[in-house]
Amino acid sequence: MEWVETTAKTIEAAKDAALDRLGVAADEAEFEVLEEPRPGLFGRTRGEARVRARVQPTQVRPKQERRRRGAKDKDRAKPKDRSGSASSDTAPADTASADSVADVGAAGAAEATDAPSSSNGNGRRSTTKRRQDQSSNKSQEKTMSNDEREPSPVSPQEVGDAAVAFMDGLVEAFGATGSSELHVDGTELDVHVSGEGLGLLVGPGGRTLNAIQDLVRVSAQRRLGDHDTRLRIDVAGYRARRNEALSRFAADVAASVRESGSARALEPMTSADRKVIHDALNEEDGVSSRSEGDDPNRRIVVVPD
Repeated sequence: MEWVETTAKTIEAAKDAALDRLGVAADEAEFEVLEEPRPGLFGRTRGEARVRARVQPTQVRPKQERRRRGAKDKDRAKPKDRSGSASSDTAPADTASADSVADVGAAGAAEATDAPSSSNGNGRRSTTKRRQDQSSNKSQEKTMSNDEREPSPVSPQEVGDAAVAFMDGLVEAFGATGSSELHVDGTELDVHVSGEGLGLLVGPGGRTLNAIQDLVRVSAQRRLGDHDTRLRIDVAGYRARRNEALSRFAADVAASVRESGSARALEPMTSADRKVIHDALNEEDGVSSRSEGDDPNRRIVVVPD
């Protein structure tokens, strides 16, 4: 994801402006402060804060391979009766696991009793050292920055193809008729779904569509790994129509604020809707906008210049 730069009187205001331009929440972005306001006389500040930000890439936990249990492992997991023979009944998974742990613990205790005390002490020390090394390695991995990690070999086209396959399957599962089309612009991916009977995929106020968009992003990351892309899903042209309606609404609000000369606070909106409003107001003369509050109650305030 490309960086965006914003300026404001304070660092927090510059960060808020960057979030609105990116259309994400604060925990989904990373920031770099390029310039801070300088203190002046009588408690005033000189200059402006300059910040750059981008959407934070999501790190996907690698899948752990599970070793397929062989016949010997299955025989060991079977509970034994009092005569010592393996039971022919299938035991619950937790019962078999508990018996296996108990057997291993008993065997370990017997080995510890038979072994000399010096080797037992060395075993404890080596085990402790291994645990410390593993803990140290995990700490180093956690402190690695995104720039230190190897770039993902996944291309935006692969991510887009996975999103198209997901949406085509989802449309079929909903019993609707439609097809998905992918538009790639660098790391910006737009998937447009068109067809009939797609209203259920949008939902009231587009809430279902927003949830589906999150699911598509998670699905692509789980299948392909981490990647620097920005994925948007639109169904039946809903987002395009909503963006047009929001732009017209922003123009009406700007005209009202210019005429009255008073600031006006709008209703709380999602980060994506706020971005559309801010972009539309940037084209209007005589007004400016800022965001106030915390999600989900964050709202835009339009003020006269």
